Amino acid sequence: MHFCQRCDDPIAMAPDGELAVCPDCGHTEPARRLPLFVVTGASGSGKTAVLAHLVRELPECLVFDGDWLIGPFERACEFGEVDWPALRDAWLSVAHGAAQSGRHTVLLAPFTREQLDGLAGRRWVTDVHVAVLDCADDVRAARLEARSRWRERAVERHLAFAVHLRATAGTVVRTDDGPPEESARRVAEWVRARIG
Repeated sequence: MHFCQRCDDPIAMAPDGELAVCPDCGHTEPARRLPLFVVTGASGSGKTAVLAHLVRELPECLVFDGDWLIGPFERACEFGEVDWPALRDAWLSVAHGAAQSGRHTVLLAPFTREQLDGLAGRRWVTDVHVAVLDCADDVRAARLEARSRWRERAVERHLAFAVHLRATAGTVVRTDDGPPEESARRVAEWVRARIG
């Protein structure tokens, strides 16, 4: 993420508070770190439906759909298959970049904290806060079946992932008990409670 600009070799710098520090020469440069907010959910949970409303609810944050990098990663990866850890690490880099402008990143993506914790970019964000968008299994199955033919459905796999998220999540926001605007409002409240 940060490489020392004073060393002759590309030396990766390490975070130390609000600085990046070169372990070889001791050079420092500003490197603001902020929390990352991940709004996760199995497919069909309503991440895409909530996105535009969440952008309006959180103008002080940068709100992204994790799927936006899938196409470029498919083109960049060998055989056109997405390297998922690399994609997740790229989003950590985006969040760190946003932090340099003092902006928090809210990422709607089917990621878990465990999938992010072992990545190189993880050390460049402070806390990772995770909220889960969820709905009843029959609602999810109906949403998946209603998708355009070109979109992946894999209903049973997504239902199983939803079970896992329910068992491991601390914060759950329902998307089947009101309009997407209401779900976005609740997510925005969750984010603001953590950024002060």
